Amino acid sequence: MQTIYKRDRVFWLISLQTGIYGYFMGGFGPAIPLLQADQGTTGAIAGLHGTALGLASLVAGALNSRVVHRFGRYRSAWLGISVFLFGAFFFVTLSTPVQTITSIFFAGIGMSMAIANTITYLAGHYGDQSPQALSQNNGITSLFNIFGTITIGLLAATAVSWRLGLLACFPFAAILYLTMGKTHTPEHIPDVDGHQRGPLPKYYWFAWVGLVFTIGSEFAIIFWSAALIRERTELDPALATTLMLAFPLGMFLGRWFGAYVAPNRTVDFRLKLFLILQLIGFLLLWSSRTPLFSLVSLLIAGVGTSMQFILSTNRLLRFSGGKEDLAMGYASLAAGIAIAGSPFLLGAIADQVGIVNAFLVVPIFMATAFAIVLAVPIKNSQKEAI
Repeated sequence: MQTIYKRDRVFWLISLQTGIYGYFMGGFGPAIPLLQADQGTTGAIAGLHGTALGLASLVAGALNSRVVHRFGRYRSAWLGISVFLFGAFFFVTLSTPVQTITSIFFAGIGMSMAIANTITYLAGHYGDQSPQALSQNNGITSLFNIFGTITIGLLAATAVSWRLGLLACFPFAAILYLTMGKTHTPEHIPDVDGHQRGPLPKYYWFAWVGLVFTIGSEFAIIFWSAALIRERTELDPALATTLMLAFPLGMFLGRWFGAYVAPNRTVDFRLKLFLILQLIGFLLLWSSRTPLFSLVSLLIAGVGTSMQFILSTNRLLRFSGGKEDLAMGYASLAAGIAIAGSPFLLGAIADQVGIVNAFLVVPIFMATAFAIVLAVPIKNSQKEAI
């Protein structure tokens, strides 16, 4: 893999696009315990917001190849951002659980569509250099995550509603489109054979299951670590939410510099390395009794989590048999199952046995993902193509 590439105008445009929903999600995940307190619901009901995001990914995955065929990857990304902003606005302005869950469902459809098409568009733009470009693109998204986490954490300690902090993504999206997005008009000619369809290679589906478990572990940490820290350290909700900024900070550091970690080793080797690092960070977090140790543990877990989505989707593209858009559409389905199931499962278990014991499902997710990478290496994609 080449380790030097140019971050051109397309890189910054796409990276700022992903920053729009990155900022929102940076505030949204840690705010779930705050939302639960506002609405007076159980952990399972609060976890349904994650379930709605997951179901939205299922819908986006089913639609993606058709939308891309009609509009192209770049315009489909902007379409996804528009739908995301529509749902995000009503999530911020409405109050009851039914309203916020429905709103985040629409936001999730747009976000999943935007994620799939920014990845494939940037990968197509950079070709062989795409692993590093995608990694650093995701690093910038994580940086926006940090801004969102800090904003919500600070507002939670004041009399100002934490929901208002999520509104910043709206003017940012408008400015980005008017200054850079509107003038970038790549040509798109729909394939005469129609949108990508048909079966994908069998090894693709093994890698797909691995993606489900990596995303499941990530969102379990994002949604419920603040509650775990509160239980272990007896911090108030605002401070526990603020400590969560260590996770996206670790994600940013891992994604920006992770492309330079063992660049000449295989994607599979690097994915296993980051899975091990994530597990170490998680176990330290789970056993932590002090705020400082929790912060450091979250940072390590964030670095370990950082490269998993990019490396896992890289495996999917390798196993796709040339059907990249269809493969990324099904990747949204994997994300949907993970995001829908993981936070809800953890919240429901926590209602029965407490958040500390419930969190023990997370290392099971990590171990399963690791086992799949061992059992189905990328070299099998070459065998299947013969």
